[in-house]
Amino acid sequence: LHDMVGAENAQKYLERNVVEVAPLAFMRGRTLNNSFIILDEAQNTTPEQMKMFLTRIGFGSKVVVTGDTTQVDVADGRSGLVGLERVLTGIEGLTFVHLDYSDVVRHKIVADIVAAYERVGNEASARLRSERRRG
Repeated sequence: LHDMVGAENAQKYLERNVVEVAPLAFMRGRTLNNSFIILDEAQNTTPEQMKMFLTRIGFGSKVVVTGDTTQVDVADGRSGLVGLERVLTGIEGLTFVHLDYSDVVRHKIVADIVAAYERVGNEASARLRSERRRG
């Protein structure tokens, strides 16, 4: 936020409740009407937390959920983001956007690192599919 509007404006927006930063744990029981809501680092939600968050959406609101399914840190590996597209595909008004190394806005070496991991992951997935076909 500071990068986008500057520290002084960010502070004003927070003081005037134009912008609210709230932990996911404080969402239960709320309805967020006429809001633009961002859930960042969603790979670290549980499926239950993800459902709770998504059911807070009120009238006139838009929601963006971001996360990297290759960086799941939840203890048992049950990420609310992993599998979300499978669960929600077909619901009108929802769109899923997938980003890759070409979308990285950090140092060029970060894009190269992400591309290398994607390449290795794709190769491993192809091997697994091939092994399954063979029996």
